[in-house]
Amino acid sequence: MMTIDRRTFIRLSTAAYAALHVPLASADRQTASLRLTLRPDRLGNKIGADFTGLSYESAQLGNPNFFSGDNAGLIAFVKRLGNSGVLRIGGNTSEYCYWRPSAEGNASTAANQIVGPDAGHKVPPAVNITPQAIRNLHDFVDAAGWKLIYGLNMGTGSVEDAAAEAAYVMDVAGPKLIAFQLCNEPDLFYGNGIRQSDYEFPQFSAEWQRFYEAIRARVPNVPFAGPDTAFNTSWLVPFAQKFKNEVKFLSQHYYAEGPPTDPSMTIERLLRPNPRLQEEFDGMKKMAQETGLPFRLAETNSCYSAGKPGVSDTFASALWGADLMYQLASQGGAGINFHGGGYGWYTPIAGAPEHGFLARPLYYGMLLFAEAGAGQLIEVQLDPPDDAPLLTAYALRSDGGSIKAVIFNKNLDRRVQLGVNAQAEYASVLRLHAPRIDDTTDVTLGGAPVGANGSWSAALIEKLPAQNGVVTLELPSASAALLAFES
Repeated sequence: MMTIDRRTFIRLSTAAYAALHVPLASADRQTASLRLTLRPDRLGNKIGADFTGLSYESAQLGNPNFFSGDNAGLIAFVKRLGNSGVLRIGGNTSEYCYWRPSAEGNASTAANQIVGPDAGHKVPPAVNITPQAIRNLHDFVDAAGWKLIYGLNMGTGSVEDAAAEAAYVMDVAGPKLIAFQLCNEPDLFYGNGIRQSDYEFPQFSAEWQRFYEAIRARVPNVPFAGPDTAFNTSWLVPFAQKFKNEVKFLSQHYYAEGPPTDPSMTIERLLRPNPRLQEEFDGMKKMAQETGLPFRLAETNSCYSAGKPGVSDTFASALWGADLMYQLASQGGAGINFHGGGYGWYTPIAGAPEHGFLARPLYYGMLLFAEAGAGQLIEVQLDPPDDAPLLTAYALRSDGGSIKAVIFNKNLDRRVQLGVNAQAEYASVLRLHAPRIDDTTDVTLGGAPVGANGSWSAALIEKLPAQNGVVTLELPSASAALLAFES
């Protein structure tokens, strides 16, 4: 590899970036100038190494060979997002999956079935889960270095089967298991036809306790989380108060938009702040403060009912998803699980073992978060914020002690010139980019796409010198950047 001096590298990388961004920059109708102030002396919440997570339908276990140590392609994609993330198995289909300890195969599903996110429009087919599927699942998370949240069937299953399944999962995957969840979105059980119209929190809590006690009687000290509700904070509060000594963390779901048939569910709406998200954060934070329990978005994505084409599969989802991760972290959340699977519109990783896997735009946002890494958030301030209302910024002190900043320009009509105070000689810049906000394929991080085997390395890292203690970043509309300050 040819070596070049620092001054030449800065000049060449800046020129390459300018050439790469001419089409996008020409669409910007105005430029906003702002100042980003970093306050390393004011520390915020901690981002743990296992913050990142993925979520899949339980029905995918009907194909016992999907989550297995032999699925090297998917394992590579998962590991690229972090060496200690969390895989969650659940979703709508978890209420229609049944433990079959004596079965070696699964007559209800094809051997190579690929399961995408369930749209919730009809009752999904019954799926049998076998010991082979659990053994292979353990091998998968072990090879990836990740941990596991495992959903059980309280909706249509029996207490006895749940206890037997939990005992087997605990025996096989115990060191990898961080929690069982007893159901998926119980606050929607009535609407889904699983329970009668009088099914409210008192009925749910009594049922949850019955399953919990039966499982604990068979497997003492097994970890639990809950309530795994769709959005109902009114269920979260009494659940946290009643079961604070029985669960490891609180879990809830969040979808930014839906249903996909509604024409108002657009990219523009996805990128704007969502008041309901802040309400959900406020409820979870309140319960965390009162009970000492951490909280996790155990299932989330852009648009419920399996996503919306032209929104969920576009570059907008990368900006939205990565920004959501930092919003959650800044509110004290312990982690996040983006739902997906198969070829679903919003899945971060699409594909099948026999055909290979590829990174969807959302994956690139998660990869940006992974490149920033774990650490402790520090206070930031944008001035004047009204000049670019959809500009957001976060900063952290990494576990290695370096300062990093992540900036999202979700404005579609203006580029931003951002001055960032820096106690460093220069900042390395890694950019998240696509030619258009609705692009579904031409996404890059650091000028490079993610390879078919999950491989990625930056092709372009800019070096911006500090002048009088300020690094000036030019950020086109609909783009993001990771700055790492170096001396």
